[in-house]
Amino acid sequence: MDVTTPPLWVLTGERGVGKTTHCRVLVEQARASGWDVAGLLSPGRFKDGVKTGILTQNLRTGESRPFAVLAIQSPLTTHHLPLGQWLFDPSVIAWGNQILQSRRPCDLFIIDELGPLEFFRGEGWINAFDALRQVPYRLGVVVIRPECIDAFAKMGFSFQIAQAGSSHPPLLKTHLD
Repeated sequence: MDVTTPPLWVLTGERGVGKTTHCRVLVEQARASGWDVAGLLSPGRFKDGVKTGILTQNLRTGESRPFAVLAIQSPLTTHHLPLGQWLFDPSVIAWGNQILQSRRPCDLFIIDELGPLEFFRGEGWINAFDALRQVPYRLGVVVIRPECIDAFAKMGFSFQIAQAGSSHPPLLKTHLD
């Protein structure tokens, strides 16, 4: 595995455009090619077509935990880190940060996603920034909302941008050879 200058892609797009779905496809393609995949995936939970929660999945082990619920569905005593309509579980944030802190080498490293919690409040997946700088990986993909990309760039990261839901060529295809 060549880890001298790994490419880093920012996968971006508005809510509901398919950023997490795109990451899931990348994971499947990478594993089919024999790549070791690590990081965090945050798929939504839906009931009757309405997003009611967010899970966090450890991509290396497959373990998932409930990450966030709609504020109207849960008392603050259970999930008490509010952001917009969501309440985030601090114990799952700590678990995810432990995963990011492990810094074990991998081929594909994905973080889904970094947003207002991380960039504007200093909470959430805060270990992601060090992990992106220090984890030996062949290809890095981080999901970042459009309004947070400038904050990420100001942190000194070198990256390319891919729009989720666009006709952009698959991120992994050029790196599989």
